[in-house]
Amino acid sequence: MSAVESRAAAARYDAGALRHFAAELFAGAGLDGPKAEAVADILVEADMLGHDTHGLELAVRYLGDIEAGGMTTSGDPEVLSDRGACLAWNGRRLPGPWLMTRAMEIAFERVEQYGTVSVAIGNGHHIGCLAAYLRRAAERGLVLSIHSSAPGIATVAPFGGLRAALSPAPFSIGFPTGSDPVMIDVSASITTNNMAMRLSREGRRYERPWLMSAEGEASDDPAVLQRGGTVLPAGGQDHGQKGYGWALTAEALSQGLSGQGRADGPKGMVNAVFLQVIDPAAFAGLDAFTRQTGAIADGCRASPPRPGLGPVRLPGEAGLRRYRDAEGNGVALREGILDALRPWAGKLGVAMP
Repeated sequence: MSAVESRAAAARYDAGALRHFAAELFAGAGLDGPKAEAVADILVEADMLGHDTHGLELAVRYLGDIEAGGMTTSGDPEVLSDRGACLAWNGRRLPGPWLMTRAMEIAFERVEQYGTVSVAIGNGHHIGCLAAYLRRAAERGLVLSIHSSAPGIATVAPFGGLRAALSPAPFSIGFPTGSDPVMIDVSASITTNNMAMRLSREGRRYERPWLMSAEGEASDDPAVLQRGGTVLPAGGQDHGQKGYGWALTAEALSQGLSGQGRADGPKGMVNAVFLQVIDPAAFAGLDAFTRQTGAIADGCRASPPRPGLGPVRLPGEAGLRRYRDAEGNGVALREGILDALRPWAGKLGVAMP
C-alpha cells in the first residue's frame, strides 16, 4: 500500500479534539497551559500537513522526556541579547514549539519597524516539524526561514568521513506567492533520524541506500545506525558535499549565533534554532514580491512532467491540500500513534479522542 493509500485508509479524528487531547496530556504531565497548548498545536499541525514522523508520534518521546526531567515545564527563556531586530535566547530546555511560536510572535510585532527580525535560540527542547510554522508567517505576507540543529546528537557523517559529527540539520522557508504559499522543509541529510527509528521499529528498510555502514558502505538498513553507521548527507556518497555544507551552515547559524551547542557537550533532545522573519514591504513591497514569486511558481507548474509522473508541484502544495482535507474531514493518523499514547492517557487520567 502506498503512503497516499495508507493515509486515505487511516482512521480520522477531529483536529480540535486531537489538539485538546494532546494539550491535556502535556498539561497533565506538568507543562503549564500555554506551553501545553503550543506543543499540541504544532504536533497536530504536522499530522495535518502529512509530516507524521514529526506529529503526535513525537508526543510519547516528549512525555517521556518531561517525566525524566529533560524538558523544562515552566518559566521563560533567558534573554542573552536584544537589539530590537536581533535577539538571542537561552531556551533553558523549554518546549521547542512554545519557544518557536513565542519568538515568531515577537518577530511579527517588530518586523514592521525593522524590516527583518532574527532570533537565535540555543538550549531549547525539540521543535518538531519546521513546516508547521511556515503558514503562520506567509498568511501575514511575510517570509519565514528556519535553520535548526540538534547538538545533543550526531548521526550524519561529514562528506568523505566515517564517523558522525552532525545532526540532520533541517532548513525551512515559507513565502507568499499571491496564491498558496511555497513551504519548503528539507534536511541536510537524505533522511531523518525519526524516519530511521520508525523503519527500524517496524523491521523495514529504505527504498534506497540512504545510510552508510561503519565500514563506509552505502546501506538501506536503518539498523546500521545501531552498529556505528551514519545517515548520509543530502547528495549521498556521490554529491554529499552539498548536504555537508548545508548542515555546517545550519549548525553554525543555530548554535553559533545562540552561543550554545556542541562545544558545551549537551545530551538528549536539545535543539538550537535560527529563525528570521522578513517583511517584503521593507524592500520593493509585497505586491512586487508576489508578482515575482507568483511568476516563478507558475513557471515551475508549467514545466512538462517527466514520463509517468503527475504535474509538477511546488513544495508545500501537497501538505496544504492535506491540511485543508484534515480541517474538513478529520486528521488521518497513522496506525499505532494513538495506541502508543493510550498508556500515557491512562496514567494521566486523560480521555482518548
